[in-house]
Amino acid sequence: MKAEIRICSLLPSTTEIVCELGLQKNLVGITHECDYPSEILDVQVVTKSLIDHTGSTSSQINTHISEALHKGSGIYAIDNEALRRVDPTMILTQELCEVCAVSYTLVEESVRTLGGDQKILSFEPSNLAGILDSILQIGKQTNTKSKASEIVDQSHSRLDFVKSESLKSPKTPRVLGLEWLDPPFIGGHWVPEMIEIAGGTPALGKREEPSRQVSWEEVSKSSPEIIVLMVCGFDLARTIEEFDLLKESDFWKQYDGEIYAVDGSAYFSRPGPRIIDGVEILAEIINPNIFTRKTDANGWKKIN
Repeated sequence: MKAEIRICSLLPSTTEIVCELGLQKNLVGITHECDYPSEILDVQVVTKSLIDHTGSTSSQINTHISEALHKGSGIYAIDNEALRRVDPTMILTQELCEVCAVSYTLVEESVRTLGGDQKILSFEPSNLAGILDSILQIGKQTNTKSKASEIVDQSHSRLDFVKSESLKSPKTPRVLGLEWLDPPFIGGHWVPEMIEIAGGTPALGKREEPSRQVSWEEVSKSSPEIIVLMVCGFDLARTIEEFDLLKESDFWKQYDGEIYAVDGSAYFSRPGPRIIDGVEILAEIINPNIFTRKTDANGWKKIN
């Protein structure tokens, strides 16, 4: 049955889920942003960015994206010819965020050109339960329900362990997750929940609410004891590089709390299996006396 399913994943998160389910051989199309696991790097890419971010700062990227969305031109495109060549029977996508991936409308338009009977599955999780449910749903649709349940059960066990160990700490420090640095955006949706499970109190933002832009005055008034730089689409090195460009600004010069950089792309932005690693990273940051570091050396770093 697996050989009959030809999957085109238009989200890095669903690409990771498909691979966790052991369906790499069924993956025939991915996006230009899919980069994990390494086994998928020779799969046909069927999307492209309409904006060249090479060498751009976070401020410049934000301006480019805002201008494109204001014009209604979008920031991603589907290569319809490549999509026809890979001939998918199942397409995994989302309709929550036009900044995160190709728009659902664009997907529908492209699918109409295929002229077949492709199944389109759309995923819009706003919390950890929703992320884990995405794994179960893909498992159900690809006849890998048993493997999906195993992954979800293991994820719950890891989350329960972090939660129970975190309760041993007498403190719940105020933690701010920044999804973008210039201008500042706070981490939304599942990020406040991740902070709470890891033993912190979200300084700004509430569970399931989307990420939003804030002012540095608002950040300062929230009195974060720990700030975690979890920049969407940036790995650890790129995040540190971006922070170095901004650290002499007024807010950062006066901030006297702890600052950590993480690989936001791998462990925080993508609603897939590695989001559990993100919770464990936060636990190591928030309660280092309880959680001995076991996560990826390239996953996070204290930078002050």
